[in-house]
Amino acid sequence: MIKLCQSFSIYIITKSLIVLLSAAVPSYSSSNGKEVEAVGRFRDYLNINTAHPLPDYKPAVEFLLAQASEIGLDSQVLEFVEGKPLVLLTWKGKDPSIPSILLNSHMDVVPAEREKWLYEPFAAVQDADGNIFARGSQDMKCVSMQYLEAIRNLKSKNFQPLRNLHLSFVPEEEVGGDDGAAKFVSSPEFQKLNVGFNLDEGLASPGSTYRVFNGERSPWWLKIKATGAPGHGSKLYDGSAFQNLLQSIELINKFREEQFNLVKSGAKAEGEVTSVNGVYLKAGTPTPTGFVMNLQPSEAEAGFDIRVAPWEDVNKLQRVIHEEWAPASRNLTYTFSQKENPRDKDGRPAVTVADDSSPWWTLLKEAVVKAGGELGKVEIFPAATDCRFVRHAGIPGFGFSPMANTPILLHDHNEFLNEREYLKGIRVYEEIIKAYTSHPESGDTETMAEL
Repeated sequence: MIKLCQSFSIYIITKSLIVLLSAAVPSYSSSNGKEVEAVGRFRDYLNINTAHPLPDYKPAVEFLLAQASEIGLDSQVLEFVEGKPLVLLTWKGKDPSIPSILLNSHMDVVPAEREKWLYEPFAAVQDADGNIFARGSQDMKCVSMQYLEAIRNLKSKNFQPLRNLHLSFVPEEEVGGDDGAAKFVSSPEFQKLNVGFNLDEGLASPGSTYRVFNGERSPWWLKIKATGAPGHGSKLYDGSAFQNLLQSIELINKFREEQFNLVKSGAKAEGEVTSVNGVYLKAGTPTPTGFVMNLQPSEAEAGFDIRVAPWEDVNKLQRVIHEEWAPASRNLTYTFSQKENPRDKDGRPAVTVADDSSPWWTLLKEAVVKAGGELGKVEIFPAATDCRFVRHAGIPGFGFSPMANTPILLHDHNEFLNEREYLKGIRVYEEIIKAYTSHPESGDTETMAEL
């Protein structure tokens, strides 16, 4: 556990440069003074560059601690891996014995290619239509600030939660979360929080309804390596490394096609199938100008990003990989650079119940309606978020980012969020926080899906 100093010198210099860069852009502003201030704080957070491969977390941590101090939240900084801090804020409830609510978000963002953006990716330029362009505007600094602004507003109205409310701002989500949320959830510090329910990120919705996710696919990152006798490029023979690997690729593509057809036919949503996509292919003997073209290599390797659906028979999938995709009989070996079980600690699919039998679902649905929104059909998140670590621990959780009428631009060029949608999301989170932290029951621990 550490405490970081409160120096803002680097941040102030960066902010000054950003103001100069964006000064010539026509701006849109709300007529409400408090809303203008809320949007300004959102843009300030977006100005902080926490992009990989070398995110600088210190300015983000300092910014979040300053917000906590202004609002009146308890704060601490945890560091499970050196140089990768986690900010933990707490709004104490009237009855801390009841399991708490955790609102999680991540500080880091993916890189941005400046030349492919309309504006500087960390300038948080707001155009005449109210669109705020910045890396992290959707993924997921918007949600981080909506949490804080919702609490700021509730405190100004003298609302007092019954349950403890915790906010975690974690590092390293965009690179798998192993040095961030994973270590946090497995730590004694997390156990002391007595978390009963978790909210984390979702996705933008191009339509008028909000998307909500009650589970996600687990990443299996598979590497297959083939070996075989080298030979002249003109020779036909069995068992070459390249041919061995191509047979595996053909079988994997057949599986992929079967799964994709289920999506294209409408039988299943994307998050409900197990996907597999090739991500790299490595073979050949390199030369200064390319590759040797008349030599069949003795080694070949390919990588695949597999996303395993929560209800997938993982033992069967493992057998398919071992016996069909990468059998030793064809001089193939395989390893996983990441492999996560889609089941929770009790062996159940790591999926949170999302029907009227779950208080967490009904409270969310009612809160969103009260704020003037509407939830769409519950989905399985097609990729992975930090919420999986909490669900794997047997704690229910939803992925939810209140961004309707918004194109999905996370990790894309010109990522943006409109001011109106951002402000509406704050109102949505006010209702959610009120509902969840006022819920008097301990919560049903059996709100994870049964096998």
